[in-house]
Amino acid sequence: MPWEKSFNEQNAIEDAMNIFWEKGYEATSISNLIEGTGVNRGSLYNAFGGKRQLFTQSLLKYDVQTRRKFLAELEALDNPVLAFKTLFNTLVQQAQSGAQPRGCFLVNTSIEIATHDKETKDIVIQAFTEFEAFFRRGIEVAKARSEMPSNIDAAATATVLFSLVVAIRVLGRGAFDQLSLQVIADQAQHLVSQQV
Repeated sequence: MPWEKSFNEQNAIEDAMNIFWEKGYEATSISNLIEGTGVNRGSLYNAFGGKRQLFTQSLLKYDVQTRRKFLAELEALDNPVLAFKTLFNTLVQQAQSGAQPRGCFLVNTSIEIATHDKETKDIVIQAFTEFEAFFRRGIEVAKARSEMPSNIDAAATATVLFSLVVAIRVLGRGAFDQLSLQVIADQAQHLVSQQV
């Protein structure tokens, strides 16, 4: 009789994602995953191959349902100035919600990137590249509509804006309070403020 799964794979990946997001890859044990997902060791290995593969699937799931979804919603506003303002204000609010802010799973993973395999590195780099491209496209659209100064260097400014996203995500985990994070958010918006 063939082996049949007695659990929902997507639910298990979701549970694992939250564990990895909270603890990081290195600090997460197989025991943590078994306890957190409710899937026994044999089934976990049969379904996913191991901790590394489950981590990769968890990171991809986070990327799809968090970063990609959020940026798609912002682009759908068809107003880059509003989209950027909404993005930075949302990041500040997210950093201050909950007793122990977890930051961004992708950013957290990038901090320990040296310990990860090529597949994980590629996921993080691709996500960051797409995030930066979101800013670059928005700046180009706003410049074409005379909603941002024409002398803004779209590529360089996009890199700086993304760097400020990372700063809020990292510092928002407890090093900075809301007021300090809002200063970063305000400066990000100031970089592309209308001076046309």
